[in-house]
Amino acid sequence: MPTLPVLGPDGSAKGSVELAEMFGAPVRVALVHQSVVREMADRRVGTHSTRGRSEVSGGGRKPWRQKGTGRARQGSIRATQWKGGGKPFGPRPRKYDKDLPAQMRRGALRSAWAAKFAAGEAVVVDALAVSDGKTKTLVGRLGALQAADRPTLLVVATSSPELRRAARNLSWLVVETAPHVSAYQVIRSERIVLERAAVQQLQEALA
Repeated sequence: MPTLPVLGPDGSAKGSVELAEMFGAPVRVALVHQSVVREMADRRVGTHSTRGRSEVSGGGRKPWRQKGTGRARQGSIRATQWKGGGKPFGPRPRKYDKDLPAQMRRGALRSAWAAKFAAGEAVVVDALAVSDGKTKTLVGRLGALQAADRPTLLVVATSSPELRRAARNLSWLVVETAPHVSAYQVIRSERIVLERAAVQQLQEALA
């Protein structure tokens, strides 16, 4: 079974933690890709809209007579070939949601975690409590874990108001509880820090 090093808040070694066998299974790249595409598609609002020829105003009169001018025949200045005319085949409001069975979503998340564990990009910390709610304190502790100033995912057992306040100004940090982590969050992070209590929650959620 795979193991992860356990560090203290100051970066000192505190032993190791053993993971479930599912995190040592081969990575299913296609399944992870499908899950990430689904999540990114679900984030799209789909409120884009254009007006067709029948929806733009004006153009009720024929621009010039049909014959005798030497120019091409035209019926309306709001036709699609005119500036200010209707948009042909333009985007309309729609939903981009994609369906993916829960079993496949869990399988993709297991593979995403397995890939990060195998690459050595995840570390376990005893606890990362930031009781003062200060960003400087949080950055200092993450820096001791080589997880500062780059895309980082912090997985905690419970998200306290102090921790959320300390992390809200850090664009490179995402704080999430173990049961709510997504495959996209795992894949896009260069460094993952898990609290020891969150590891057990994660294994129970993906069992």
